[in-house]
Formats: sequence, structure tokens, C-alpha cells
Amino acid sequence: MKVSASFLSSKDIPKDLVQLDHTDIDYIHVDIMDGKFVSNKTMPFHEMRHVGDYTSKRLDVHLMVEEPSKYIPLYAELNTEYITFHVEVLEDIEANLDLIHHYSIKSGLAIKPDTKISSLVPYLPFIDMILVMSVEPGEGGQSFIRNTEKKLQEVRDLVESYHFPIIINVDGGVNSETVKYCSDADMVVAGSFITSSDDFQEKITSLRS
Repeated sequence: MKVSASFLSSKDIPKDLVQLDHTDIDYIHVDIMDGKFVSNKTMPFHEMRHVGDYTSKRLDVHLMVEEPSKYIPLYAELNTEYITFHVEVLEDIEANLDLIHHYSIKSGLAIKPDTKISSLVPYLPFIDMILVMSVEPGEGGQSFIRNTEKKLQEVRDLVESYHFPIIINVDGGVNSETVKYCSDADMVVAGSFITSSDDFQEKITSLRS
């Protein structure tokens, strides 16, 4: 199980990023919110771009925005391995996936808890990751939605039926208790579970076991 750490709920982002850099975390999960697609808004790019000043870990960027095309070129400048945006956006999804690949970055599609997984089917040949939201996107510290276990099973069946090498990721309310419901995922995102603890590495290790 790979683990991506979100700093959305961090009280001291630079300090937490430096601390994460000294763990075996696989990715730093960067949540980007525009105040439109979701009600909350994150810091602007001219501040967010300094993430790389505090960690050498690869970035897993999650765009919770109405217009991914405005953000993809910006976050492609950073040490980014994945850029994921939502299948629910109104912009041209294939065009945005092509734009991500133009920068030689892996692409992902995120799906909200109430969105049917059939909405992903047309894009399976073009994506590298599916991000299953186990909370409503836009706010840290929410509780894991128990029905996500079934959704992850359905997404796993979907991916395997089409034989595409797609990573399944899950984001929201993941901790050492709820991770047992994520056995069909290849990767989990954890935020406050890690960053509010006194021992980041111990929490990361507990998610892998």
C-alpha cells in the first residue's frame, strides 16, 4: 500500500513538510480548491509553489476546481508525478487529460461519493489513476464514508475488466482503523491522522500494515 500525505489540515505547513521528508511517505498530496467547485479555497499558486522548498518527495496534486485547464500548467512546473481532477467538471475531460500528458505527468480522475463509477468508463484508456473520495471533497478532518469499501470493490472490478494499468487511490478520513476498508486500493491519502500526531513515521507505517 502506497501512502500520500495531505497537509490540508496542517497548522504549520513548512514544519510538517520537512518532517514528512524524513519519512518513507510515497507522495505529498496537494489539495487545490478554487472556492467554486468546493466552498473552501486553498492558498494561491505563488505560495503553494514553495512546497518544493521543504520536501523532495514527489507531488500528487488533487484539483478540486471548476477549470482544471487553468491549474494544470502551473502545477506541472513542480515536482509533480500525478495531477488529478474531478470527473464531475464541465470542462472537456479528454482535453485536460491530454494537457496533463503533454507535460509528461500521470493523469488521474477523482470521483465524489455520490457519483456513479460508470462516469469513468469513457476515460479509462487515458488515465493512470482513479481517486475515490471517501468524504465529500473540500474539507479536511471528515469521517470516512463506510460505503466506500463497496465503491472501491466496484472500481477494482471495473479496472480489471478493462485490463488497464490504473492505480486506485482513496482520499478522506483514512486512518489505522478505516484503512481496513481500503483493501481494494493501491494507495491511500491521509491527512490529519499523520500531521496531528507526534510520530509521522509510526502513523505512515500503521497504514501499510
